[in-house]
Amino acid sequence: MMKRQILAIQDVYVPTKRRQTLDPQKVEALAESMMEKGQEAPILVRPDGKRFVLVEGLHRLEACKALGETTVPVYLVQARKH
Repeated sequence: MMKRQILAIQDVYVPTKRRQTLDPQKVEALAESMMEKGQEAPILVRPDGKRFVLVEGLHRLEACKALGETTVPVYLVQARKH
């Protein structure tokens, strides 16, 4: 079951392997879309002790950062560690 909540962006940990897939053009396009429509889909994170690990939504997270956001809507999911 997924639970929606708002987290501080700084509390979301992005694994190194995930960062390597980042496409700056995609981030820019998403940021523009978010300015017009808002964030349409929350990112997915899993709890890991006191932090939350990104499961899905790297480009949305980076677009929020680019827009100067300090919080992000997320869904908490139960996911295996990669």
